[in-house]
Amino acid sequence: MENALRACCKGIKIGKILIHRDGDNGKQLIYEKLPKDISERHVLLLDPVLATGNSANQAIELLIRKGVPESHIIFLNLISAPEGIHCVYKRFPYLKIVTSEIDVALNEEFRVIPGMGEFGDRYFGTDD
Repeated sequence: MENALRACCKGIKIGKILIHRDGDNGKQLIYEKLPKDISERHVLLLDPVLATGNSANQAIELLIRKGVPESHIIFLNLISAPEGIHCVYKRFPYLKIVTSEIDVALNEEFRVIPGMGEFGDRYFGTDD
C-alpha cells in the first residue's frame, strides 16, 4: 500500500508504526517513527486488513498522543471485518475508515473470513 501511495503522491512524508500482534491477546508497539510535524497534518493510516481493530486502536491512540486530531486520521485498508469496524468506531467516532471490502466475520483465530489468508505470507511469499 505504501508503494502505491508513493507513486500516487510524490514527495509525501511517510511515518512507520509497527505493532506486533499474537492472536487477539498480545499487542506491543515494536517501532514508531513519525514526521516531526505530524500533529499539523492529516494522516492516512494504512493497514491491509482490519480484523479485530485492537492493533488499529493502538496505532490511532499513538497518533492522538502525538497531537493528531482524531478527525484528521483516515484509516485505509483493503479488507475489513465488521467486528473491527465496530471496535474502531466505538472508540474513535470522528475517524474515517475507507475500505474496499467488508467480509463476513472473524474466525476463532481472529482472521477475517473468507479473507485472503495471512497478508504477510502472501505479500512476502511464505507458504507456512
